[in-house]
This record gives sequence, C-alpha cells and structure tokens, in this order.
Amino acid sequence: MKKDKFNRLLNKGKVVILDGSTGVALQKKGMPKGVCPEQWAIDNKQQLLELQREYVDAGSMILYTFTFGGNPVKLSEFGLKDRTFEINKKLAEISGEAAAGRALVAGDIAPTGHFPEPFGEVPFEDMVNCFKEQVKGLLAGGVDLFVIETMLDIQEARAALLAVKESCNLPVMVSMTFDNGGKTLMGTDPAAALVTLQSLGADVVGVNCSTGPKEMIDVIKTMKPHARVPLLAKPNAGLPGLVNGQTVFDMDAGSFCAMAKPLVEAGATLIGGCCGTSPDFIKQTALQVKGMKAPAVNKNMESSLSSARMAIFPGKDRFILIGERINPTGKKQLQSELKEGMESEVRRFAFEQAQKGASILDVNVGMPGIDEKIVMLKTIKMLGAVSPLPLCIDSSAPEVIEAALRVYPGKALINSISGEKHKYEKMLPLAAKYGAMFILLPLDDRGIPGKSIDRVRIVKTVAAKAKKAGIGPHEIAVDGLVMTVSADRKAAVETLNVILQCSKKLKLNTVIGLSNVSFGLPGRQIINSTFLNMAKDKGLTMAIANPAMDLSVRDPDAELLLQGRDANAKNFIAKYAVLSPNAQNTKSEEVKTAGPDPYKNLQEAVIRGETEGIDALVNAALQAPEKHPAATIVDMCLIAAINEVGQKYEKKEYFLPQLIQSAEAMKKAFAVLAPLLEKTQGDRPDNAKTVVLATVKGDIHDIGKNIVALMLRNYGFTVHDLGKDIDEYTIVRKAKETGAQIIALSALMTTTMIEMPKVIELAKKEGLNVKFMIGGAVVTQSYADEIGADGYSKDAYDAVRLAQRLSGKQL
Repeated sequence: MKKDKFNRLLNKGKVVILDGSTGVALQKKGMPKGVCPEQWAIDNKQQLLELQREYVDAGSMILYTFTFGGNPVKLSEFGLKDRTFEINKKLAEISGEAAAGRALVAGDIAPTGHFPEPFGEVPFEDMVNCFKEQVKGLLAGGVDLFVIETMLDIQEARAALLAVKESCNLPVMVSMTFDNGGKTLMGTDPAAALVTLQSLGADVVGVNCSTGPKEMIDVIKTMKPHARVPLLAKPNAGLPGLVNGQTVFDMDAGSFCAMAKPLVEAGATLIGGCCGTSPDFIKQTALQVKGMKAPAVNKNMESSLSSARMAIFPGKDRFILIGERINPTGKKQLQSELKEGMESEVRRFAFEQAQKGASILDVNVGMPGIDEKIVMLKTIKMLGAVSPLPLCIDSSAPEVIEAALRVYPGKALINSISGEKHKYEKMLPLAAKYGAMFILLPLDDRGIPGKSIDRVRIVKTVAAKAKKAGIGPHEIAVDGLVMTVSADRKAAVETLNVILQCSKKLKLNTVIGLSNVSFGLPGRQIINSTFLNMAKDKGLTMAIANPAMDLSVRDPDAELLLQGRDANAKNFIAKYAVLSPNAQNTKSEEVKTAGPDPYKNLQEAVIRGETEGIDALVNAALQAPEKHPAATIVDMCLIAAINEVGQKYEKKEYFLPQLIQSAEAMKKAFAVLAPLLEKTQGDRPDNAKTVVLATVKGDIHDIGKNIVALMLRNYGFTVHDLGKDIDEYTIVRKAKETGAQIIALSALMTTTMIEMPKVIELAKKEGLNVKFMIGGAVVTQSYADEIGADGYSKDAYDAVRLAQRLSGKQL
C-alpha cells in the first residue's frame, strides 16, 4: 500500500520536491552544540514539528525523518545505543505528524562513521545488522519509504540497502556523495554507484551534499544514460564561508533555485536541498520547476557490471576479455598460497591481467584441501579493495556464490548457472536478489547436448525461468560450450551456431572459454586465437582467456580445422607438428619468481600495497651484493615507492583504499629496518613528529579525521587522536603534555568550523610553539589563511604532505 503511494507520486510525471537542511535549522531554533541531535529533537518536539511543517508548506512532497545519526553506532557515542528502536520510532512519528498526509515520510539512514569490509575493519554482516536495528524503529514509526543518504562508501550503502530490503518491501532511495572530481571518498564514479545500487534494488539513486547544484549537474548527466530508475539531486547551497564569525553559504535561495531547471534537464526527477538550505530555498525551487515534466525513465535495459570504482557495459562497450588466470588448476604456486592463506599470487595475477587488457577478472579458488567458501570470501574482499575491475565469481557451489555476492562491493558476473534443475532453482533467486549478471551454461540433467539446436533449447528454458525470477535477458551471457575439435571435428561449428543464434536472434550476450577447443593439438594459441576471431564474427560478446595471449592471429589452416573441413586435423598437424601441444606465445604457467633486482622488488611491493612477504623482500634488499645500509634502502625503495603512490593518488589512478594499503606495506617494511636505523642514527625524539588531532567542539563527525590519523601513523607520525566534539582547552592541554609540533583540527559542519580559531587563539595565548593544520568538507584554504592556520589539506594524503612540510620531515 505504501509502495503504491510512492509509485503514484512518481507516476504523476511531475518533479518531486524533497525537503532541505534540518540540523542547522534546529540549531537556529535553540539546539545546542554537543548534544545528541536526535534526542534533543524528541525532547523539543515542537521545534522539529514546526520546521518540518514549514517544509511541507513550502512544497516538500517527501520529508526525511530527523534520524541522520540514528544508527546504533552513532547513538552509542551518547550512551543511547540501547534506545535505537525507541528514538527512531518517535522521530518517525513526529515526521508523520508534521506531514499530516500532505507529504510522504522517508526514514533517513546515514553513515555510521566507520567503514565495512573490504575498505574498513567492520565485518559486513555487522554493518547490515546495525542498520537493521535502525530500520526496525523507523518501520514501527510508520515511514512510507526509506532514504539512505550522504554515503561516502559504496559498501556501506550496500549494507544499508540490504538491511532495508531484508526487513520490508518499502521503496528505498539511495544517494551518494561525490567530490568535485566526480568520485566518492573510496573512488567510486557515478556510473558505478548507479549500476551497483539500482541492480541491488534501489528504487531511486542519486547524489546529495558535497557540492552546489551547478557541480551536481555533471554527476546526474553521467548517471542518466544508464539509469533505469529515477534520479535524485539534493545539493548544498554552494560553498561555505565565514562572515562576521558566522558560517554563510555563497548561494542565496534565488541563485540556488535558478539551478533547479538545469538539474531536471540533466535527468533529476527528485529535487531538494542539503547543507545551507531552508524552507525558503525549497519554496522557490518548487516554483521554478512547477509545470516541468519529470525526465522519462529509460526502460531499455542494458547489460552492466561494476566494481567499487568503475562500471562496464557488455554488448555496448568494446569486446570484453575476462581474465582466466585466478584459478589454481595447473598453478602450483597459487595452490600452495591458497592453502596457506596467502594472497600475493592472486594480487599478481589481478595486476598483470589488468595491465594486459582484461576488463573482468574470473575468480576461481576451488581445489582440494581448502574451505572454498572461506578462501573465496577472503579473495573477493581483497580484490574488491585493490582491483578496479569487476569480478566474475566462478564456483560450482551455490553457497560459495551466495557468500561472495553478498560481500562484493559491486555488481558481479556469476560463472555459471546451467539448465540442471537443482542449479537454476538455487542460483536464479541469488542472481535476482543481488542483481548479478550470470553465464548461462546450456547443459541440463541429461548432459551436454552435441547439437546447437538442443543447446539453444536449454538457453530458452533457463531464460524463461530467469524472467519469472525477475531477471531480464540483458543479465544473461550464454556460454557457447566449446568442446575439443580433436575429438569432434564439428565441435567448433556447433559452438559458433549457438553464438550466432543467441546473439543475433535471441539478443543475448555470449561468452566462450578458449582453452578447450585446441586441447591435444599443436599450435594451440593459433587455434584459440583463430576461433576467437571466428566467434566475434558471429556476435561474441566476451571470452574467458589469458590476456597475455596474442589473440589477433587468424590462420587459414586453423579456420579449415575449426570449420570441420580438416578430417582428423591431418593438414593442420602436418603444418604445425613442430609445435608441442601446449605451445603458447604467452607467459608460462610455471611459478614466477621475483625479479633479479631486490630493491625494485621491494619498491613495487609497496606500490602495490603487498604486505605479505614484505619482510623477506626487505631482508633480500639488505643481503644484496651492493650491501646498501638501511637508511639507503628507506630512501631508494620505501620513500621512492610511497612518493609514486602519492603521485598516482593525485592523478586519480589510485584512491583511498590503495593509498592506505601501500602505507601499511611501507609501515611493515620500515618496522624491519627500524632497529638497524636506530643503531646507525641513534634515538630520535618522538615529539619531532607528534600530532595532536581532533574534531572541534560541537562537531560529531569523524570519518575524515579517522582516515587522516591512520595515514599519519602509517607515515611515521605519533598521533594523539582525541576524538570528536573536543573543546579548545583539552586540545591545547594535550599539545602541552606531548610536546606536539602540530595541532590538526577537523570540522565537517559550517556551525562548528568557527571553533577552530578558538583553539589557535588559546594556543598562542599559552605560548605554544606549534603549527596548525585544518581540514574538513566545509573548510578551505582561504579560511585557513583567515584564521591564521599554517596550512589546509583537502584530503588524507594532502594532510600527510602538509604535516611533513610543517614538521620538517618531508619524504
């Protein structure tokens, strides 16, 4: 019933007006800094009712509950975790009273301030359960739908979305926060976020906070071509600044609402305001878009896959190569590492295949002697964090597939679902729930059909079952089932017929694995490459192969063989008998050992963030013939590596996860060298690189500060992290106690950034010889100059570089 209300609102064909900022407006109505906002709103119900009624009067069609910090993690900071259900229920009821049937009420869910795996340390299931506690209270309070907003991490957004979807069938809107470069904090671009979230079941996807309306237009434009759900835009009122000691955004209601039409024209159906906006902003925005038709939602489905950082579109993008190398079959080193719980070989295969042109990585860890589910989960989490490529989850066990789909921070490809009844009955519901594409294997309980007509019959049967499960044909890639031509000279012809029928008539994606076709023959690469090119002529979408192979070869004798016109492969064997059956112009399947340069090996390990085996690489560098001292190894290997990582980060080739992993690798390597450095350089005072770090008084946001603390520690600084909502006296006292050289201050709220100059003034009054660095979403370099800070950093890596400059410890 409630879902019908939301659908009716969208189906009117009009622009849907959302509300604006609530927290800052309540502060103007008397909410003091440092209190739990949610509890204050309950205790001062009339103030919240008054504000939300003003939004409804202004034209808001959907009100957000005042539960931004209503999850158990945030409430625990005020000792209110046990009241999560009660607080969310009461706030939902207050919003319902304010709406009074004139607007829908969206249960508001926002970040916890901690990151789930694979980018953080919180177990993914713990994050899902955390949000479920909040969802229970909002449901009891009678919300009409849910909104998951201001998400910095696609994995936390997925956890919240699953929490809602597994608790009820109400509509869900999800909006991410992107920086001016069009990426989230974790490096997710708008298309990847859209693909992941709409595939997982979000009813609306969009963007809020972080920028003004003008900058948000490009994000909406990037999403729109791939959106199969309505889009949402809730921008800030421009950028904040300090005027007469008060935080002021640089857009008034008139200039803000002037951007409403361009946002709708770019593709936004739902429009509202975030930081710095008020009921007047919403009123003028509603007037601006009155009479405008909402953008049409594209119902032409397209195939898509995504990782935590990028999206690809099979059948639309270039021909797609799926890297096959992460598979223990025939790889002794990989088998050994999987048994020992190590990951370096998987990392190497992922890195090399990406370099060689793979667009997707197939991940298969099935082998005797291991728990496949545990190993698959560990591998998926690691690759989800370090590789930009979407993953193909390859297993014959449904429970392994399900576990991997749940934690993968994107939209995956399942390899595979067959026409065997027990397979499709278990697997199709999983593909539907997690929004995954799947490879359809055209075999059934009777086995593999020899004729293409029978394989196509199975394809149609499974596709019909998929449709009933809510899975469209765009989510299917048919495996042509390549059999060896040495045993059946018509095998390749039948496979090519399957590809032709499925791609041209059924309009399905198609995929093949190349290695089977040439089994037992000489010149295997020549056969494989020729077959691939013949399959492309029939409409092949993707192939599973080794990207290091030369796949451009098209040999006429191999074509005759594959067309079934070379009986017993007589002519082909006569020509290529000098080549062994396994001859390949590609990388050997044998174990790849480290290169001859121990210094380069160590440097590259840090660049790739490989902590496994880093101790051995450091020792190899120390024992090299050149006998470089520890200090030289630090300079030529570790510092050179981390500087290159920094350059990659600035160029947007690396993002926060890779930055942290490389810093961890450097830290571990440095720990091996530290005793040797102390022997040669003596003890150095810790306070030469000591930082006191805090989020200022009244501000309860600490995600960015926590990341800065982690990065500074990994770069060798001693960090005293005081936490959030810290007054100037506590900060200055700690700086005195520790002899810190730097005080680093963070603020995310426009109303709390004015606490920063108080810290600086008190420190100077106390005679502290200390440098000040500031940061946070609302802070700018001009603000740093205005308050007398020594520097401003725009992100965690910039904070490290600034701290190095201020402390005289430049890398």
